[in-house]
Amino acid sequence: MRIRDWDTNLKVRLFAEAMMNITFWMFFPFLTIYFAEEFGKNKAGLLLVFSQVFSVLANLMGGYCADRFGRKRMMVLSAIGQGLSFLCFALSSSPWFQSPWLGFLSFAVAGVFGSFYWPASQAMVADVVDEKDRSNVFAIFYTSINIAVVVGPILGAIFYVHYRFQLLLFAGAVCILLGLILAKWTRETVPVQKSNSLSGDGKWYYFLQNQIRDYALIVKDKTFLLFIIAGVLAGQTFMQLDLLIPVYIKDFVKSQTLFSIGEWAFTVKGEQAFGIVLAENGFLVALLTVFVTKWMGKYYERNVFVLSSVVYAISIVLFSQTHWIWGLIIAMAVFTFGELMGAGLQQSFVSRIAPEHMRGQYFAAASLRFTLGRTIAPLSIPMTVWIGYGWTFFVLFLLALVSAGLYWVMFTVFEKQKAEATVI
Repeated sequence: MRIRDWDTNLKVRLFAEAMMNITFWMFFPFLTIYFAEEFGKNKAGLLLVFSQVFSVLANLMGGYCADRFGRKRMMVLSAIGQGLSFLCFALSSSPWFQSPWLGFLSFAVAGVFGSFYWPASQAMVADVVDEKDRSNVFAIFYTSINIAVVVGPILGAIFYVHYRFQLLLFAGAVCILLGLILAKWTRETVPVQKSNSLSGDGKWYYFLQNQIRDYALIVKDKTFLLFIIAGVLAGQTFMQLDLLIPVYIKDFVKSQTLFSIGEWAFTVKGEQAFGIVLAENGFLVALLTVFVTKWMGKYYERNVFVLSSVVYAISIVLFSQTHWIWGLIIAMAVFTFGELMGAGLQQSFVSRIAPEHMRGQYFAAASLRFTLGRTIAPLSIPMTVWIGYGWTFFVLFLLALVSAGLYWVMFTVFEKQKAEATVI
């Protein structure tokens, strides 16, 4: 399905959201450094855990709100809400007023609005695109995000350090502009029958109760339970991309020469080095996702899942053993390969193990890998104070290896269940 054949809603969103995503990634990866410097690593990590709890709850409620109040309405309100939050964040870092606590509160509120935006945006795609074309449309939006991950940190490495106030002001204005564009040039797509059926429920927590009930199914399926636990443990490595890794690079990478031509040398330090490493990750993901997914599809899923976690463990060791910019670039290449190995296969595995009549519930529960993982992952920052960087990286290395072991056990249980079902 070509972009020119898309519904107008999606065309508007693709280009408007690309503008917002690039702006967002110009400063988001550096916020962990900012909070660690302002509050100390100990408090910053705990605060980030606290903020993620609210985002998880908002994500659970996001689908209910999108069905009851409409996709367009929730997206418009969320975009404007994020914009106002970023303007408050800018105020907290202005030349006239400095308040890290207001900055953190603004960041947390922006995260909540972002969690409300996501389910509505995904539901809108499902509303206007035929099932056979959805994967293609989602892939293009995913590629757009990864292009932003490439461009944003590079620009952020230039502007964030010296122009954080102006950058946050610009981000707030872009988010509000996105909301106004969505309000002006998109239409509501929520099915009427869904809106009507939900409007009579009367209880705001109805959807949340159903979600919790759906998540309870993980304790009834041993294969799925192991999949969730292994995913949460593996997530403790790849979620450090915008948590531990930027703080580590900021602390240890001083002025270094990236490359030189004659007497001219391009030097980087701290935030700039991290911006380059993060942009490398986004570039490789955007460039190689399809290729690596097809390559990994030739092998048995168990071996791919296990090896993905092992590669994550190796990358963590590489990060911990170097402060050299090119060493970090090599470590990130290994890290990204581990990310790409399992990225394309895990969703298809969920569809394989899920009973047909419960497929939607399984996919919803599978997101616990990320919501729970994202909630726990910030603890790595205070761990660097409690036990030091070396032991923190070692713990992450062990968690990645444990996840590899759990994936192996998971497939053993899965094959046993399939054999028993065949005999019956």
